[in-house]
Amino acid sequence: MKVYRGSEIRNVAAMGHAHSGKTTLIAALLHAAKMTSTQGRVADGTAVTAYDEEEVARGTTMQNAVAFAEWQGVKINLVDTPGFHMFAHEARAAMLPVETALVLVNAQSGVEAVTERVWKYAEEANLPRIVVLNQMDSPRAGGGQGLSALMEDLHERWGRTCVPVQLPITGPEGFHGVVDLVTMQAFYYEPGGDGRGRIGEVPAGMLAAARAAHEALVELVAEGKDELMEEYFAVGTIPEQHLITALHEAIREDRIFPVLFASGLTNVATDHLLDFLKVYAPAADERAPMAVMGAESGVMESVAANGVQEAHETNGAADEANGSGLAIHVGNGSGNGSGNGAGHGHAGSLDSGIMLRPVADGEPVALFVFKTMSDPFTGRISFFKVISGVVKTDTVVENYTRKGQERLSHLSVMQGRKAVEVMELHAGDVGAVAKLRETFTGDTLGQKGAEIRVEPEVRPEPSMTYAIEPKTRADEDKLAGALHKLMEEDQLVRFFRDAETHEFLVAGAGQQHIEAIVSRLKRRYHTEVTLKAPKVPYRETIRAKAEAQGRHKKQSGGHGQFGDCKIRIEPLPRGSGFEFGNEIFGGSIPRQYVPAVEKGILETALRGFLAGYPVVDFKATVYDGSYHDVDSNELSFKVAGRMAFRKAMEQARPCLLEPVMKVEVEAPEEFAGALMGDLNGRRGRVQGMLARGRSTVIEAEVPMAEMLTYGLTLTSLTQGRGSFHMEVKHYDVVPPAVAEKIVAGARKPVAEEDE
Repeated sequence: MKVYRGSEIRNVAAMGHAHSGKTTLIAALLHAAKMTSTQGRVADGTAVTAYDEEEVARGTTMQNAVAFAEWQGVKINLVDTPGFHMFAHEARAAMLPVETALVLVNAQSGVEAVTERVWKYAEEANLPRIVVLNQMDSPRAGGGQGLSALMEDLHERWGRTCVPVQLPITGPEGFHGVVDLVTMQAFYYEPGGDGRGRIGEVPAGMLAAARAAHEALVELVAEGKDELMEEYFAVGTIPEQHLITALHEAIREDRIFPVLFASGLTNVATDHLLDFLKVYAPAADERAPMAVMGAESGVMESVAANGVQEAHETNGAADEANGSGLAIHVGNGSGNGSGNGAGHGHAGSLDSGIMLRPVADGEPVALFVFKTMSDPFTGRISFFKVISGVVKTDTVVENYTRKGQERLSHLSVMQGRKAVEVMELHAGDVGAVAKLRETFTGDTLGQKGAEIRVEPEVRPEPSMTYAIEPKTRADEDKLAGALHKLMEEDQLVRFFRDAETHEFLVAGAGQQHIEAIVSRLKRRYHTEVTLKAPKVPYRETIRAKAEAQGRHKKQSGGHGQFGDCKIRIEPLPRGSGFEFGNEIFGGSIPRQYVPAVEKGILETALRGFLAGYPVVDFKATVYDGSYHDVDSNELSFKVAGRMAFRKAMEQARPCLLEPVMKVEVEAPEEFAGALMGDLNGRRGRVQGMLARGRSTVIEAEVPMAEMLTYGLTLTSLTQGRGSFHMEVKHYDVVPPAVAEKIVAGARKPVAEEDE
């Protein structure tokens, strides 16, 4: 395989909502580039980037996959990303190794929820975006209203800088070509063919529209560039070669977001899309110098085109709050900062150990591992981005993150699951290597003595937990090892043992995610488990002030035990947690025993009073007590604190609290009534509705317990066209009727044990 330099590499991530056709389009691009003899299909599992058996079975992408196309002297690395809302963090992780986001929009339904989300992520990462209106072969393209409706949708959401660089050619045979608005040539295709078009004349009926669209494109490209504006006013247009150069710069600088048209299923306009990526997408070496942490630094900043800007913000627990976490600028280097027009600059120190590392062959070798795949036969495969330098097979590198050495044996580039061996990879390229001993996703590796570290994006916290139980003793022996391999591959998976219930728990992004984990355990590692209902993290609290005395006295010969305390508990505002007060005076309890009282209260509060859930949002104050000179000790006062707390809880009107989720549901407007009725039936409170293009967004607050299986219901109610996102908003009191069932269910196992 040819060795490609940074100027000959285009790194592109295909992103968009589920079922926008990302995997199918990549399969069509690979076939058009003659990388595959036939066009792969998602339905039969032959698509190059749909190799995971679980993804094929479910018909949806769950993890990033990498492929490449060699096209007219350049290598285009393609990253296929998930479009289902609970796996959006994977799409966000794919933004680090690429320089371009190919944002796919389903031409039938327009911009959808996850499309909006990945656009926001790309915007925060300063990642150039190219919009592809895919599935143009559908009779429902444009929602039945045509191209104008699609463009209005894009302009409404993302502004007038979303501008067509093509026009679709349709007829009785359907979508079969495009008009290039730069060269003013038409490209015609045979639907279902090999993706290679023939050049022809612009259809007479489209000539006026094409000229108008060409003028609009020229005007937008010329805006903000004085020399282009002068040329435009002097000549009345911009020469083709000048327009090509200017459009490339405008895309690289995020000033223009070009809109193209394609059909992955019928392989129409795919060779022209490859041409567009070659000419207009930023090359790998046009990336701005990366800001990386030096060996002693604990801070990360981002390099903008014109200097350095702070980009690493504090993340919240929810996925939306993590949106700003990417700590690397991936735009161009054409501004007035440390980079020149090609994105290069000298490696220099900023402050606090932060370094600028240009994407250049002449710099020390550095790699960032952005994905790990666990293969039952090959073992662990590490996917990496070459940050700088030239990486060669059998190079020994330092793992800067874990302080060990690794040998990069058998360097490869991945074509889906298939590894294609290469001898070397240049700065900006994407590669893979198998069987690294101690390297995982998020690690930085490189040349000894030139230590840096790339800050990985912050993953969201898992939103759902299930109890997991091995079916047999043999399954139990294999379970931990198999799950840890899956955790290496998917960093959102958590596996742990509950110290109180002694259950094994597995946590993930949602029900579908956890079900996929269980299925992988069976298919891949022959480990069968049973899932139990997810646990809702209920809490307990109090609604009234109460006082009680705890007196512990035990005499068994020799030194006895004596502790006596009086406490007062009172409710605090929601979210306050626990506070402890000490109002002892006169030495009724010696100072050294007061912390033992607090510890006894805390330990008992964690075990709950009503149903075994932690008691929160209360203040406990110890205000009196007594002690014995000989028999008193810390253990005695700890036990006394427990006794006093239990007695006080009986009088403090305890109640259950449940997590209430902030839910945002997006679906076509015709389903709004059914969705609102369903949310109301789940004890939800609808907060508002708003129109977003041709979709309706419903905002509501719904108890978590009612949302555990919502994904399946939403799919059923909206024919698979709806999506939702939720995050914990606050805790609220559980209604009495519901609380009674929860308490009864929690006490039932205890009653059975007593019998």
